[in-house]
Amino acid sequence: MRLTFKHPLLLIASLSMIVSGCLVTPVEKSGALGSVTVTNSNPSAIIAALQNVFPQYGYTQSGGHYPSSVSFNKDSNKIANVMWGSYGQPQTIHVKVSIIPIPGTNNYRLSPKVYTVTSQGEAGFESKRPLIGLWNSQFEPLLEQVSEKASGAGGL
Repeated sequence: MRLTFKHPLLLIASLSMIVSGCLVTPVEKSGALGSVTVTNSNPSAIIAALQNVFPQYGYTQSGGHYPSSVSFNKDSNKIANVMWGSYGQPQTIHVKVSIIPIPGTNNYRLSPKVYTVTSQGEAGFESKRPLIGLWNSQFEPLLEQVSEKASGAGGL
């Protein structure tokens, strides 16, 4: 059996529209699971809100790259140590929140990326592994709180 197309140009045009449609997702709808949009704000207000919300859940700030990201750490529990096979090695949950400006607006997209870190701070022994996207979605409620606090702060 041989496949033939009566209109190959139509097929090519259709495929290119499908593929290009996937590549032009607006920034305000993009990002990993757990991503949130902050409206009419600025990086300083967003970072202040992040620094207010995350410590309420046991996270400590562990750096960042102003104005594009902020990172937080939290010691994991014994179940997490068993899940990731780190018997006897303490695990740390590391969350990097990227602050992505949405072009032409004062809006920003907050996108979390979650890692597990073994032997944090031990030179030559620290191991950092990204966790699957479902872990990112765990941070959506926290980022929603950040959005509520930082939205409306206005642009710089």
